[in-house]
Amino acid sequence: MEEIVVLIVGAGPSGLATSACLSVHSIPHIILEKEDIYASLWKKRAYDRLKLHLAKEFCSLPFKPHSPDSPTYIPKDMFVDYLDDYVKTFNIQPKYQRHVESASYDEADGKWRIEARNVLTGGVEVYVAEFLVVASGENSGKYIPELPGLDSFSGETLHSSEYKSGAKHENKEVLVVGCGNSGMEIAYDLSNYGVQTAIVIRNPVHVVTKEIVRVGMIFSKYLPIFIVDIMAVLMSKILYGDLSKYGIRRPTKGPFYLKETAGRAPVIDVGTVAKIKSKEIKVVPAISSITGKKVLFEDGVEREFDVIVFATGYRSVANNWLKDFKHVLNETGMPKNDFPHHWKGEKNLYCCGLSRRGLFGVSMDASAIADDIKKAVTEKMNK
Repeated sequence: MEEIVVLIVGAGPSGLATSACLSVHSIPHIILEKEDIYASLWKKRAYDRLKLHLAKEFCSLPFKPHSPDSPTYIPKDMFVDYLDDYVKTFNIQPKYQRHVESASYDEADGKWRIEARNVLTGGVEVYVAEFLVVASGENSGKYIPELPGLDSFSGETLHSSEYKSGAKHENKEVLVVGCGNSGMEIAYDLSNYGVQTAIVIRNPVHVVTKEIVRVGMIFSKYLPIFIVDIMAVLMSKILYGDLSKYGIRRPTKGPFYLKETAGRAPVIDVGTVAKIKSKEIKVVPAISSITGKKVLFEDGVEREFDVIVFATGYRSVANNWLKDFKHVLNETGMPKNDFPHHWKGEKNLYCCGLSRRGLFGVSMDASAIADDIKKAVTEKMNK
């Protein structure tokens, strides 16, 4: 059994940022990571053409801004290099291939007991910590919806986390399910390789450019959200016109309001809309059923596909191992407290990176958590 002041679960950007902030305060801690590398989502499961959707000033981790000569919108590989440098700078040393199986609060001694299986040895390691930080992220478990007949599909199915490039799918018919940023960009990438591409768009979605988002985020510091939304929607209408005739409906609420209240990000267009307008990418409604390679849509149209890519997002799986999750999370594994108080729970339990505000939110959470732990440790020492 190992005793520690702070235990962090997860070595993605959230865990790395929290570790750096704790190190600045000279607070002892360890990180447990189930994979064999930190930032595994970025290093192993990101598609080739990915760039950060937000400008670099909103995508840095604490104490290390991006270099002035780096591009405004940083490519995946350059961001991975940034994370590598971040780990070296703060001498972050996670314990890898530790699969946390349970974490529960011991009321008797007022500490957290964490059990993790060492994947290499098969043995269970026990840790006791005064503070526990859930940093496994909102993207910890891939989500694929249950669709009638999906198990009968005779083609290839994959989640967006497994997609790398359209080059693999040349001369095929591919259906992308999910119209968020990943789905729209994957559809664009597939089309660039000459793939016959269709994308399911069921719900209303805002379509904007990176520049609109950047300007909106800057103005949101000084103006009410509803004014920023009016500006963003107006700019979108000027650039794209009425997209409803192409199967893309605009929500009644504004893009920044939806992001603030529901965590729903607008689609940042990388060129997909132009391909939809030119009919290189076909928009289709929701799926009714699947039989073999045939997919029946809600409008009664049936088409055959060789591949289905599910860009349907992820789910937090922290509730699977965090037995006393109610102290900080709700039943869906997301913070039970509203922003900006979401990161702090009861019984010295915290969560980082679950605010649905990207890397900017990760940085805010990590700083707040480390400052709060520092305050608690200092008060305890002064008693």
